[in-house]
Amino acid sequence: MRSILHVDMDAFYASIEERENPAIRGKPIVVGAAPGYRGVVTTCSYAARKFGVRSAMPISRAVRLLPPSAGVYLPVRMSLYASVSRLVMAILARYTPLVEPLSLDEAFLDVGASEKLFGDARTIAERIRGDIRRELALPASVGVAPNKFVAKVASDSAKPDGILLVEAERVLEFLAPLSVRRIFGVGPEMEAALKREGISLIGDLQARSPEDLVARLGPIGATLHALARGDDDRPVVADHEAKSHGHETTFESDVSDRRALETCLLRFAEDVAFDLRRRRLVAKTVHLKLRYHDFTTVTRDKSLERPVQTAKRLFETARDLLAKLDPRRPVRLIGISAAGLRHEDAAAQRFLFANPEERALRVERAMDSIRGRYGKDGVRPARLLEEDQDGDG
Repeated sequence: MRSILHVDMDAFYASIEERENPAIRGKPIVVGAAPGYRGVVTTCSYAARKFGVRSAMPISRAVRLLPPSAGVYLPVRMSLYASVSRLVMAILARYTPLVEPLSLDEAFLDVGASEKLFGDARTIAERIRGDIRRELALPASVGVAPNKFVAKVASDSAKPDGILLVEAERVLEFLAPLSVRRIFGVGPEMEAALKREGISLIGDLQARSPEDLVARLGPIGATLHALARGDDDRPVVADHEAKSHGHETTFESDVSDRRALETCLLRFAEDVAFDLRRRRLVAKTVHLKLRYHDFTTVTRDKSLERPVQTAKRLFETARDLLAKLDPRRPVRLIGISAAGLRHEDAAAQRFLFANPEERALRVERAMDSIRGRYGKDGVRPARLLEEDQDGDG
C-alpha cells in the first residue's frame, strides 16, 4: 500500500506577504492588480475570501466586494515567492527523493520507503508542517492517502493549516458526501451534465455502474467512476533532470484572460532569465506548459537559432507559443521553462553578441547589478511596469 502526501501551502503569496509585514497579519489581503486598473486577483488571504474575493476575479469586482479602505492590495512579487518555494521544496526533499512539484506552492510525495526512517505517513506529514512553520513561518495543509487523487482532495478538506489522513478502508466513505466538483476535470459543464443524470455527489457516482455511466456520458464515465471510488494508480514522478529551468503556477480558479496569462509568462521569464545569468547559463529552447480546466496538459516548445539568456526573448517566444493555442479554453496552470542549457563559454558569448539580442542582454545585466544590491524586485523592466498599469497581474 502506497503512502502519498499532498502538501499545499495555504494562500501562499498572501501568507508570505503577511510574514514579510506583520502589520498586515490577519487583514484581508489581495495580491494582484492595483485597484483602479484592469487586471485580476492573483491570490488572496482567507480573510479576504470571507468577502467573496477569489483568485482570477477581475480586480474591479474584488474592489466592489472588498473596498481598499477595508483591505490590503499588494502587487505580485513573483521572484520572492519563487525563492520561498525553493526552500519549501528543499524541506520536502529531506523526507523522500520522490517529490513531484505541481507548482510553486504544492507537491506530491511518496513516503512509503521513508516510514522506517521518519515514522508513519501521518508522522511525516506532521514533521513537514512543523519544519515549514518553524523555519519559514508559513502555514501548510497536508493530505495523506493511498493515492494522489485522494491525497489532493484530503489536503483541500484540511485547509487552512490542517492535516487529514484518509486510510484505505475509509476512502469510499470519505469521498461519498463530497460534490462531484471535487473530482478534477469536472467543471461547470460536466457538473450540469451529471446533475441532469441525477448525480450531484461523488457517492451518486459510486452507486452507478461504470457501464451505465459510459452509456450516458461517454468514455469519461469510466474515469469518473474510478475516481469516485478512489482508484488512482498514477505514480509520484520526481524530476531530477538539470537540463531545464523554469517556473509555473496553478491558479485557484481557471483563467481565460489572455492578457493575465501573458503577464504570468512575463514575470516568469524575468525570474528564469535572471537565474540563467546568475548561473552563467544560456538556453537554446523555450518550453510553454498549459494545463486546462479539464486537466488536459499541453506543452509547446521552440528551438532558437541562437542561445539566449534574456527575459525579452524568453517572453516573446513563450507569448508566440501561447498565441497558437485555443484562447477559449480556461487555463488552470501555466509555466515557462528554458531548456537546452549550456555554459556561457567564450564561444557562446561571441555567438550572443553577434545578434540583435546584444542590447537587451546589456540592459538586463545592468539591472542584475542593481538586483544584487536590492534584491530581484529592486528594479523591473519598463515593459512589466506598463503591463501592470494596463491591468495585468
